[in-house]
Amino acid sequence: MSKRTYKTGESRTQGMLLPMRVEDYVSADNPVRAIDAYVASLDLAALAFGHASGGGGAGQPAYDPADLLKLYLYGYLNQVRSSRRLERETRRNLELIWLLGGVQPGYRTIATFRRDNRAALVAANRDFVLLARRLGLLGGELVAIDGAYFHGDASKASIVTDKRLTERIAALERDIAAYQAALDASDAAEADAAEAAAQPVTDIAARMADLTQRHAVACAEQKALRDSGATQLSRTDPDARLLCKAGQTVAGYNVQIAVDDKHKLIVASDVVNEGNDTGQLHAMARAAREVVAGKTLKVVADTGYYNGETLKACEDDGIVAYVPEAVRGTRPLAQGRFGRESFTYDRQADVYRCPAGEELRPMQGQREDASGKPRIRYATRRTACAACPIRARCLSDQASRRDVYRWVHQDVIERHEARMQDSQEIMRRRKELAEHPFGTLKCRAGYRHFLLRGFDCVRGEWSLMALCYNFTRLLNILGLEGFREALIAALARCIARRLALAAAAGRQPTFVRVPSAASAA
Repeated sequence: MSKRTYKTGESRTQGMLLPMRVEDYVSADNPVRAIDAYVASLDLAALAFGHASGGGGAGQPAYDPADLLKLYLYGYLNQVRSSRRLERETRRNLELIWLLGGVQPGYRTIATFRRDNRAALVAANRDFVLLARRLGLLGGELVAIDGAYFHGDASKASIVTDKRLTERIAALERDIAAYQAALDASDAAEADAAEAAAQPVTDIAARMADLTQRHAVACAEQKALRDSGATQLSRTDPDARLLCKAGQTVAGYNVQIAVDDKHKLIVASDVVNEGNDTGQLHAMARAAREVVAGKTLKVVADTGYYNGETLKACEDDGIVAYVPEAVRGTRPLAQGRFGRESFTYDRQADVYRCPAGEELRPMQGQREDASGKPRIRYATRRTACAACPIRARCLSDQASRRDVYRWVHQDVIERHEARMQDSQEIMRRRKELAEHPFGTLKCRAGYRHFLLRGFDCVRGEWSLMALCYNFTRLLNILGLEGFREALIAALARCIARRLALAAAAGRQPTFVRVPSAASAA
């Protein structure tokens, strides 16, 4: 075997007059420098960030909120979310040692910062979207809205419904009755020593006491559930719910996002605990329009968002919605009879015309459907239906005449249906926009569950996820140098605006933090 020479490192015991700098371990194009420049550009006081406890004992100074925010941004960008893992990384990760300047907060301090600054994280996420708008990275013409289930910090077994509680109470009552019968039998056979030894009365009594206590807890939970008017009760996370869709059941939350068309940036988002998306369209569209600052906005969503009231609310606000309608009312078609679409509406005469040409005229009064929408009933004359040659294709054997119900704002639906006639291209665009962020967050970053509990904390954590997604997008679009230049330009505009406002008000201006020379160079 030939003798070869290999590269060797420095001896660990070798003394050095001038040791290496931490700066030398972080390259000039390392993304961690973007985190440093971004956080340095933020006005943390204006965003309402507060400090966490010192964690080093009584009398120790608090940690700078900027350092803890940098830590969380780095962690969520690199799939490290646990406070304990983040604590370990501050001691061994050279990028974090550089980013934090050697600061090593404990895991309790790290977790407390995320929990206590949940509202500030929401504000920071919105501020970053506004930064993207100032940089011209938002199209502001088309957004796609979508929702996805995320697991909460709760198990399915910890969330109960009234039906489940009723079944559990009945099962406990059966067990209690069985043990009561066993107690009665033990009392009757008290003289039989062999039987008493086989199952001591004290064991049965202890089991009875345990069942009685569990029965009382279940009854109390059912009463609390009925008094609250809710449909579910969670024993761990008070706001988590059982969400079901397409055979999938998740104990957690429904995350809603609005994605801008230009660069697939999340411009608006929210976290709800409703499994159905039908009532979310208008709220998300309005939030997106406020951020993109557009007078009119096109919004595209999938079938799950179709709802007459939300479509009307969008139209009233100048938002043009594109939502395909789910196929409903297929029962008459399956039976070989005419469906509702076979009846045409004459707006001028305010009548419907059936396939045979007969008129369906409006009846007196209105009737609310299952969702509470007021509808007007249109019906034919019984004599006309009785003599109709195609009666068998329109009415069942028991019906004497055909009627059609029309929503009082049906004209909104008709205008929407007309728009949807040429919506194939925009619906294809919806898949490209709405599915991209969730696919990136769930598959690449592994964000499929929340670590915190309760709406406020969960919304704060989601804002951190969305901020990191948008941060990565901007960094990919602009590059590190472009991102730094954009931050400096945004800071210059912010300072100039504050100077102008302060001069107009006759007071001293307040300034935001500015990037250090190392981060902005």
